[in-house]
Amino acid sequence: MLAHALVEWWLSPRSVDWIIFVLAHEQACRYEGMSGNRRFELNIEPAGKSLELTGEELRAAIDAAMARIVPHIDSLNEQPAAYSDGGQELARSLVENIPERGTPLNAVLDLLFDKALSKSFNTAGPGYLAYIPGGGVPHTAVAELISSAINRYVGVWVAAPGLAQLEANVVRWFCGIVGYDRGSAGVLTSGGSLANFSAIVAARRNKLPDDFLSGTIYTSDQAHHSVSKAAVLAGFPTDRVRSIPSDECFKVRVDALRSAIDTDRDAGLVPFLIVANAGTTNTGAVDDLEALADVANEAEMWMHVDAAYGGFFMLTERGRLVMRGIARSDSVTLDPHKGLFLPYGTGSLLVRDGSALERAHSVFADYMPPMQEEESFVDFCQLSPELSRSFRGLRAWLPIKVNGIEPFRRNLDEKLDLARWATEQLRQIDDIEIVAEPQLSLLAFRLNRPGLDQAELNRLNREFLDRINVPGRVYITGTTLEGLFTLRICVLSFRTHLDRMEMALEDIREAARVV
Repeated sequence: MLAHALVEWWLSPRSVDWIIFVLAHEQACRYEGMSGNRRFELNIEPAGKSLELTGEELRAAIDAAMARIVPHIDSLNEQPAAYSDGGQELARSLVENIPERGTPLNAVLDLLFDKALSKSFNTAGPGYLAYIPGGGVPHTAVAELISSAINRYVGVWVAAPGLAQLEANVVRWFCGIVGYDRGSAGVLTSGGSLANFSAIVAARRNKLPDDFLSGTIYTSDQAHHSVSKAAVLAGFPTDRVRSIPSDECFKVRVDALRSAIDTDRDAGLVPFLIVANAGTTNTGAVDDLEALADVANEAEMWMHVDAAYGGFFMLTERGRLVMRGIARSDSVTLDPHKGLFLPYGTGSLLVRDGSALERAHSVFADYMPPMQEEESFVDFCQLSPELSRSFRGLRAWLPIKVNGIEPFRRNLDEKLDLARWATEQLRQIDDIEIVAEPQLSLLAFRLNRPGLDQAELNRLNREFLDRINVPGRVYITGTTLEGLFTLRICVLSFRTHLDRMEMALEDIREAARVV
């Protein structure tokens, strides 16, 4: 039937004099015919081995994968927190041309788990205290299996109303966490970078005319680099992004912000966007969101909060205290793959006025179905740059639905406690200076020995960092603050508990002794 349908489609626009079915053998078909004065042949060959799996084959494949996944997860505590060398050699050894023939699944799993995975940061393990960790709750692996297996499209509501509603529920939950009321909206993204980009586009489309190059953006000198990158991608010259100095606590200086806005207005520019921080990557600093909301309100500007790291601490009492004022913002970036411990590739953008997000991203084409007009039914393609997208909502919905939100809240409270415990332990080590107190679960420190100049101190602290990481029980990273190389600890894995932090402090003490 498929072959006949293909022939009918192939010939439909032509004037056909005759057509003869010549051969049918093992589903192979050949047709001959005449169209005008041109003779044609059409051969339809069978595809050969099917890409389909029987139910039994699928179960066997999943069982084979699980035979590797379970021991891997069970051994995370014993695995090194990071690899030290050999990455380049491994990568070169894996270069290959596209294979013409298949490889047995078990051999593929051997390659993946025994070789390719061997040189990587153990971001899912308890000792990964670097950058901003992403724990990867295993419930999401189940959700990803389901999502990929059912392979439903949720970018347009009508394509899967029930599944789209589950994702809309997740967005509504997130809006509630930051304090946004009815009328807010949002989308799940691949991460904070895309969320910040869409936020800047939304602010531009709602605050500036089509000729927008006079618009200016204001953020802290501690802002994540994705903010300036997003501004460039949104069409702004680099000199339209103002980097406002921060204070001794690494929070943006509100007085300097006001001055910069006034200066730009006097120069004929159009200040339209303030990007605040709720947990910087460098030090975990949280800007004075109440004060910034006042500035944005007075200047009639859009206020976006990059809370990719810190936002989900709003689930805790201490987090709500630190981030008071966040609900007054126009938009917020949250990364569930940070504060909700989900796997990488799960971000979100929330907007207090959902219609503003739609005005920025909504387009239509003749081949699209009618879009929803009822507020509770969401066409996600109208709220983001993406038309084709995965069913991201399930990877957040299933873990929350199965566990409830309370275990996430308890884990976040524990991380706040562990960061403060680590800070007090560091104070007791000779020559350790706390450079940034933990405002959430991230802190910065360094060795500060008398008689050394800045260059010597930087060399000392780089060696200090390397020695801490040598045993492999923990992995921490550094940054540069006001020209000084500084070490950072970020506690944000649901697998990190006091026992691992005690190991971290043991390794820090030993490194400080010998360096």
